[in-house]
Amino acid sequence: MSIGKKYKIAIAGNPNAGKTTVFNDLTGTRQKVGNYPGVTVEQKIGQISVDGFELEIIDLPGTYSLTAISEEEIVARNYIIEQKPDIVVDVIDSSNLERNLYLAVQIMELGVKVILALNMYDIARSNGLDIDLLRLSQLLGVPVVPTVANKKQGIDKLKNLVISELRTHNDVRPLKINYGREIEHLIDKLQNELDLPENLQPYKRWFAIKLIENDPVIIQQIRQIISADSKLWDILNQGRQKITSIYGDSPEIVIADRRYGFISGVVQEATKPGIEIRHNLSDAVDAVVTNSFLGLPLFLILMYCVFYFTFTLGEYPMAWIETGVNALAHFVNNIWPTGSESVLRSLIVDGVIGGVGGVIIFLPNIVLLFLGIALLEDSGYMARAAFIMDRFMHKIGLHGKSFIPMLIGFGCSVPAIMATRILENKRDRFTTIMIIPLMSCGARLTIYTLFIPAFFPKEWQAPVLWIIYVTGILFAVILAKLLRVFVFKGESIGLVMELPPYRMPTFKGLLIHMWQRSWMYLKKAGTIILAISVILWALTSYPKLSASQSQRYTDAGAKRSAELRYSIAGRIGSSLSTVLSPLGFDWRASTAVVGALAAKEVFVAQMGILFSMDKQKGQGNEALQAKLRRAYTPLQAFCIMLFCLLSAPCIATLAVTKSETGSWLFALGQFFGLTLLAYIVTLIVYQTGSLLLS
Repeated sequence: MSIGKKYKIAIAGNPNAGKTTVFNDLTGTRQKVGNYPGVTVEQKIGQISVDGFELEIIDLPGTYSLTAISEEEIVARNYIIEQKPDIVVDVIDSSNLERNLYLAVQIMELGVKVILALNMYDIARSNGLDIDLLRLSQLLGVPVVPTVANKKQGIDKLKNLVISELRTHNDVRPLKINYGREIEHLIDKLQNELDLPENLQPYKRWFAIKLIENDPVIIQQIRQIISADSKLWDILNQGRQKITSIYGDSPEIVIADRRYGFISGVVQEATKPGIEIRHNLSDAVDAVVTNSFLGLPLFLILMYCVFYFTFTLGEYPMAWIETGVNALAHFVNNIWPTGSESVLRSLIVDGVIGGVGGVIIFLPNIVLLFLGIALLEDSGYMARAAFIMDRFMHKIGLHGKSFIPMLIGFGCSVPAIMATRILENKRDRFTTIMIIPLMSCGARLTIYTLFIPAFFPKEWQAPVLWIIYVTGILFAVILAKLLRVFVFKGESIGLVMELPPYRMPTFKGLLIHMWQRSWMYLKKAGTIILAISVILWALTSYPKLSASQSQRYTDAGAKRSAELRYSIAGRIGSSLSTVLSPLGFDWRASTAVVGALAAKEVFVAQMGILFSMDKQKGQGNEALQAKLRRAYTPLQAFCIMLFCLLSAPCIATLAVTKSETGSWLFALGQFFGLTLLAYIVTLIVYQTGSLLLS
């Protein structure tokens, strides 16, 4: 508390929310009226003293938002930015919570101390609206107090809350709403180019958002600071055009949708069941989609449909690519004379084409899966899926926001683990990091799409893939619960889920989101997997049998099998197969598991190399899946997929876990813990299955 200091308390709110009544209740007759400098908007200021604190109360003009549409809105936001009040009390009409919170979240985005005065609280309750005040406060991160200003109820509590907030000197973090991948990327780029005066530096993100919203006053203000030839304006114009083409709406509409989506999530979380509120179309759909009983089954059915769509439509382009890969291998083979032992031929055909080609074949499945996920995301449904899972995740001790990085984990574990930074609580964050590898990443999908069509009839392919994904989720749930009980003890903090309105995805938007993820897969196939395929080819080719050893074999197939076992890869696989044979693994599958530590897709590349090089007499260039059917049973195939699902993550995941937790202990614990889990579960499944089938 500073002696003699006068603290500025701004009263904001929508017109007709009771803002002026609250102001009058606080200040009584100790107020003066004038105009804000340069405008005709009325200015009211009152002076009061509470517990030794001298307070200057400013009644800001009533506004619905902080967008520069009216003089009142410009005055209100300029006062907050330029005068920097110590606290903004936002007076909200409790009976119209969703609409009034739109101004509140915009003020919170500025990073000022905010108190929400839920006025007309008696009317809200008489309308059947039961607001969980503590929950609302937790979700928004600001104090909340109910008031009935026309009866002077709650005003003393409001005064006490203001003094309490003035006594705390903790820094205020601006509310950060996620506006979607494209808009967030544009915000980051604009912030890098925004060279603002020191007093405006804290509002960089806010200014970037206002530029994207095409706010004329902010654009004019920035033009006075930043020259017309700055890269900023090209970035802004190109970014706005891209957003419009992807979403089919202007950026300001998309941003408003996202804000209302955030608010919708707050209201649904902070109002108790059985309330009587008016629903728009999205709310009506949400009554079914986010229903406590129907929400989870609907989510699982939709994911099953995505998997069915992935396999059914992917079958034909996969066959075309496979034919092309085989034709290329045959063409390169024919360049050399029949029976040639050329090292270069073997490297190209068995190493490069057999390894990378074996992974590229599954590109249609990857593309279709990402298209399905993009459809769910862009339509607004995936946010509902997060909302549904949030209820469940709280029961197992996970933070609701954990669903977001876990969802990213279905694409790749590395960015998913980095995305846990949105979790403020260390216990919640570390728990989420440890279980993310159990989310079946896109790399593992290549393993499933290799084995499932090879061993299961068409009508069983989607159900088997669904079972694999759900198994990973179930084990993640179990592991999370155990970690929260025994390792990361403590309670999770509250969460608000953003529920953007449903919208019809644009064709261009779907293509862009699908291609961005698919390109990462292709790029990995052309770089990491290519390099590893060559290394694995060398490991399966060397050392060679001596001349005397080769002469022992008269059959070409037996000779090649002996050569494979004699190679470095064969020796590693043979050693591991002793440990992994109780799980149904042979030496080739054991070898591929080691290769998969570099990247999960490498498992497929490794199997392609091992089986393409192990060409028994009469096989020719037979498809890899046909060779797998002769080598394994459906039970073995399922156990191989199960082990790959649950076992140690790739090296990149291990590295990012160490980086994000700051400790090798967690990274190695994740690595060996998941491997042990995979071994035990797969052992039980294989031995039980073998017993039942015997």
